[in-house]
Amino acid sequence: MNKRTKTNYIVVHCAATKPSMDTSAADIDRWHRERGWLKIGYHFVVRRNGEIEEGRHIEEVGAHASGYNSGSVSVCLIGGLSEDGKTSENNFTEEQWESFGAVIYTLTNRYPNAKVIGHNDISKKDCPTFNVGEWYAKYRSDDEYAIE
Repeated sequence: MNKRTKTNYIVVHCAATKPSMDTSAADIDRWHRERGWLKIGYHFVVRRNGEIEEGRHIEEVGAHASGYNSGSVSVCLIGGLSEDGKTSENNFTEEQWESFGAVIYTLTNRYPNAKVIGHNDISKKDCPTFNVGEWYAKYRSDDEYAIE
């Protein structure tokens, strides 16, 4: 295992899949292997029903954000593409938002100095189709999830 020695970022992604697709970490693992990668590039996947699946081992270097992999952990939300497959779309379910919040809570407690960012903050991609900084500021101010 190529072990990560630092965690400066928690990078949020979307799978760029249609809302009707019930994609899993196993599906993404297969797609990434077909592209010649060792295995799934993401550490966590949040499915449409809110189920949280593990991808790469949490201590392993991911393959999800060029130039940032060795110092980051990744979370991928299934969805992010319109049903016609033509445009990016923030179409995540209520169950996903709840589970995503729980994953971020866990990761920010484990890596308190890591900055929570979207893939779109460090690339020219639309992924994850929402402003992670704005979401995280609102999330942090919510009494239920307040992080001090």
